[in-house]
Amino acid sequence: MSVFSYRKRVFLNPISTGHTSYILAEVESSREGENKWGHCMVTLADCRRRVQLEFFLGTKQTRRISLAKIDLLINVLIAFRDQLRKEANRIEAYRPPRKAEKKS
Repeated sequence: MSVFSYRKRVFLNPISTGHTSYILAEVESSREGENKWGHCMVTLADCRRRVQLEFFLGTKQTRRISLAKIDLLINVLIAFRDQLRKEANRIEAYRPPRKAEKKS
């Protein structure tokens, strides 16, 4: 049986929506470095779609690559969130122009 040093699942939408989108992040324990072949995965699920991203730690090179991959994902998601917030604010602030009155 696998022992995880980190395992977290969080639903991404409020329960009132009935949508089952979630993120599941799992890092299997290396048992103080003894097990370098563990399961390290992030799963993103939205309705019927599911994407699993693996972060392999088996070699020095793959550890470097996996850490760079998660850092890049986090940076892109932060930039995406910031732009999404700006666009949401623009939509909230938008007031359509008044139509010009017709002259007789």
